[in-house]
Amino acid sequence: MDFALCVFCGAGVGAKPEYAAAARQVGAELGRRGWTLVYGGGHIGLMGVVADAAIAAGARVVGVIPRFLHEREVAHRGLDALEIVASFADRKQRMGELADAFLSLPGGVGTLDELFEAWSWTQAGLQRKPCGMLNVAGYYDELVRFLDRANTDGFISPASRDLLQVATDVSALLDRLAVRA
Repeated sequence: MDFALCVFCGAGVGAKPEYAAAARQVGAELGRRGWTLVYGGGHIGLMGVVADAAIAAGARVVGVIPRFLHEREVAHRGLDALEIVASFADRKQRMGELADAFLSLPGGVGTLDELFEAWSWTQAGLQRKPCGMLNVAGYYDELVRFLDRANTDGFISPASRDLLQVATDVSALLDRLAVRA
């Protein structure tokens, strides 16, 4: 299947070993399915973990990295393709063009920025690409509660809230993202 999944995740590995384990599982599953990984292009943190696992599993891996990060030598050198862009905004735009769906693993401000931008593109009708969030070890529990509250309080419509798939099981979430794409 010619399917490209954009994975947003941390430039750090986080405090719990479950985060890296989930990133490895996602990378391995992409290879098993014959999918392409599109991601931020780094060799560090969960980004490096998911890329290494995808490469080891035989997946095609495409990184998109801003020039200033490439110059800091954080780019992964073992990718099938590495695109260097001018800014974070350009990276998000390019990853969006390359991807058929989006998946967020644990991460920080950049991961959340990428997730919310991709989700807002779908919500606004600029694209018809599904978005998912892998809730590893309860990492996103509070965010999910907040999003549900925003829905209840009338700031996120039920239809818009349903555009973001949240799950704890990698395989099941990837199945849902592929069907909705």
